[in-house]
Amino acid sequence: MNTFSNAFRTEVVRMARKELKPELQGMRKAITGHRSEIAALKREVKSLTSQLKAAQRQTKVGGVAAPSDQPKVSRRAAREEFLFAPVMLTQMRQALEATQLQMAALLAVSPLTYSRWEKGQAHPRTKQLAKIEEVVNMGPAKAAKKIRQAAKA
Repeated sequence: MNTFSNAFRTEVVRMARKELKPELQGMRKAITGHRSEIAALKREVKSLTSQLKAAQRQTKVGGVAAPSDQPKVSRRAAREEFLFAPVMLTQMRQALEATQLQMAALLAVSPLTYSRWEKGQAHPRTKQLAKIEEVVNMGPAKAAKKIRQAAKA
Protein backbone atom coordinates (compact mmCIF):
# COMPACT_ATOMS: atom_id res chain seq x y z
CA MET A 1 0.00 0.00 0.00
CA ASN A 2 2.91 2.28 0.67
CA THR A 3 4.10 2.09 -2.93
CA PHE A 4 0.63 2.84 -4.25
CA SER A 5 0.20 5.89 -2.01
CA ASN A 6 3.62 7.24 -3.01
CA ALA A 7 2.83 6.77 -6.72
CA PHE A 8 -0.56 8.40 -6.28
CA ARG A 9 0.93 11.36 -4.39
CA THR A 10 3.63 11.96 -7.05
CA GLU A 11 1.01 11.78 -9.81
CA VAL A 12 -1.20 14.35 -8.04
CA VAL A 13 1.78 16.66 -7.54
CA ARG A 14 2.76 16.30 -11.23
CA MET A 15 -0.77 17.12 -12.41
CA ALA A 16 -1.01 20.10 -10.06
CA ARG A 17 2.29 21.48 -11.36
CA LYS A 18 1.12 20.94 -14.94
CA GLU A 19 -2.07 22.93 -14.32
CA LEU A 20 -0.34 25.70 -12.38
CA LYS A 21 2.51 26.12 -14.89
CA PRO A 22 0.77 28.69 -17.18
CA GLU A 23 -0.34 30.78 -14.20
CA LEU A 24 3.14 30.67 -12.67
CA GLN A 25 4.77 31.71 -15.96
CA GLY A 26 2.49 34.76 -16.13
CA MET A 27 3.37 35.69 -12.56
CA ARG A 28 7.08 35.15 -13.21
CA LYS A 29 6.93 37.50 -16.19
CA ALA A 30 5.10 40.09 -14.09
CA ILE A 31 7.65 39.77 -11.29
CA THR A 32 10.49 40.19 -13.76
CA GLY A 33 8.81 43.32 -15.13
CA HIS A 34 8.29 44.69 -11.64
CA ARG A 35 11.92 44.07 -10.73
CA SER A 36 13.16 45.90 -13.82
CA GLU A 37 10.81 48.82 -13.04
CA ILE A 38 12.11 48.94 -9.47
CA ALA A 39 15.70 48.96 -10.72
CA ALA A 40 14.88 51.81 -13.13
CA LEU A 41 13.20 53.78 -10.33
CA LYS A 42 16.21 53.25 -8.06
CA ARG A 43 18.51 54.57 -10.79
CA GLU A 44 16.25 57.58 -11.26
CA VAL A 45 16.16 58.30 -7.52
CA LYS A 46 19.95 58.07 -7.35
CA SER A 47 20.29 60.45 -10.28
CA LEU A 48 17.83 62.94 -8.82
CA THR A 49 19.52 62.75 -5.42
CA SER A 50 22.89 63.58 -6.94
CA GLN A 51 21.33 66.47 -8.89
CA LEU A 52 19.74 67.78 -5.69
CA LYS A 53 23.04 67.60 -3.80
CA ALA A 54 24.81 69.42 -6.65
CA ALA A 55 22.14 72.14 -6.63
CA GLN A 56 22.43 72.51 -2.84
CA ARG A 57 26.20 72.82 -3.13
CA GLN A 58 25.81 75.51 -5.79
CA THR A 59 23.38 77.51 -3.67
CA LYS A 60 25.65 77.28 -0.63
CA VAL A 61 28.69 78.32 -2.70
CA GLY A 62 26.66 81.20 -4.13
CA GLY A 63 26.01 82.42 -0.59
CA VAL A 64 22.28 81.75 -0.62
CA ALA A 65 21.01 78.97 1.62
CA ALA A 66 18.08 76.98 0.29
CA PRO A 67 14.95 77.39 2.42
CA SER A 68 14.62 73.61 2.77
CA ASP A 69 18.05 73.53 4.46
CA GLN A 70 16.86 75.68 7.33
CA PRO A 71 15.93 73.67 10.41
CA LYS A 72 12.49 74.36 11.86
CA VAL A 73 11.11 74.22 15.37
CA SER A 74 7.36 74.20 15.82
CA ARG A 75 5.86 76.45 18.44
CA ARG A 76 3.51 74.47 20.60
CA ALA A 77 1.07 77.24 21.50
CA ALA A 78 0.76 79.15 18.22
CA ARG A 79 1.53 76.20 15.92
CA GLU A 80 3.81 78.49 13.91
CA GLU A 81 7.26 77.54 12.72
CA PHE A 82 10.47 79.17 13.90
CA LEU A 83 12.87 79.57 11.00
CA PHE A 84 16.56 79.91 11.69
CA ALA A 85 18.48 82.51 9.71
CA PRO A 86 22.11 83.51 10.36
CA VAL A 87 21.22 87.16 9.73
CA MET A 88 18.68 86.98 12.55
CA LEU A 89 21.43 86.05 15.03
CA THR A 90 23.63 88.91 13.87
CA GLN A 91 20.78 91.42 14.12
CA MET A 92 19.80 90.14 17.55
CA ARG A 93 23.40 90.39 18.80
CA GLN A 94 23.77 93.93 17.42
CA ALA A 95 20.45 94.98 18.96
CA LEU A 96 21.65 93.71 22.35
CA GLU A 97 25.06 95.34 21.79
CA ALA A 98 26.65 92.05 22.77
CA THR A 99 29.76 90.26 21.55
CA GLN A 100 29.75 86.83 19.98
CA LEU A 101 31.30 85.51 23.17
CA GLN A 102 28.45 86.89 25.26
CA MET A 103 25.83 85.53 22.89
CA ALA A 104 27.50 82.13 22.96
CA ALA A 105 27.38 82.17 26.75
CA LEU A 106 23.70 83.19 26.68
CA LEU A 107 22.86 80.31 24.33
CA ALA A 108 25.13 77.88 26.23
CA VAL A 109 27.29 77.00 23.22
CA SER A 110 30.94 77.49 22.37
CA PRO A 111 32.00 80.78 20.75
CA LEU A 112 33.18 78.85 17.68
CA THR A 113 29.77 77.23 17.27
CA TYR A 114 28.02 80.57 17.59
CA SER A 115 30.39 82.12 15.06
CA ARG A 116 29.66 79.34 12.58
CA TRP A 117 25.92 79.86 13.04
CA GLU A 118 26.25 83.59 12.31
CA LYS A 119 28.33 82.91 9.20
CA GLY A 120 25.86 80.30 7.97
CA GLN A 121 28.51 77.57 8.03
CA ALA A 122 26.48 75.43 10.44
CA HIS A 123 22.89 75.10 11.61
CA PRO A 124 21.78 74.60 15.22
CA ARG A 125 20.24 71.34 16.33
CA THR A 126 16.63 71.15 17.46
CA LYS A 127 17.38 71.72 21.16
CA GLN A 128 19.62 74.66 20.30
CA LEU A 129 16.94 76.11 18.02
CA ALA A 130 14.53 75.98 20.92
CA LYS A 131 17.02 77.93 23.05
CA ILE A 132 17.51 80.53 20.28
CA GLU A 133 13.74 80.89 19.94
CA GLU A 134 13.47 81.36 23.70
CA VAL A 135 16.10 84.13 23.64
CA VAL A 136 14.41 85.83 20.67
CA ASN A 137 11.04 85.74 22.44
CA MET A 138 12.33 86.99 25.80
CA GLY A 139 12.96 90.49 24.50
CA PRO A 140 16.03 92.71 24.51
CA ALA A 141 15.84 93.89 28.14
CA LYS A 142 15.56 90.41 29.59
CA ALA A 143 18.26 89.07 27.25
CA ALA A 144 20.64 91.90 28.20
CA LYS A 145 19.99 91.14 31.87
CA LYS A 146 20.81 87.44 31.32
CA ILE A 147 24.02 88.42 29.47
CA ARG A 148 25.07 90.56 32.44
CA GLN A 149 24.27 87.69 34.83
CA ALA A 150 26.32 85.27 32.71
CA ALA A 151 29.24 87.73 32.70
CA LYS A 152 29.21 87.92 36.51
CA ALA A 153 29.23 84.13 36.90
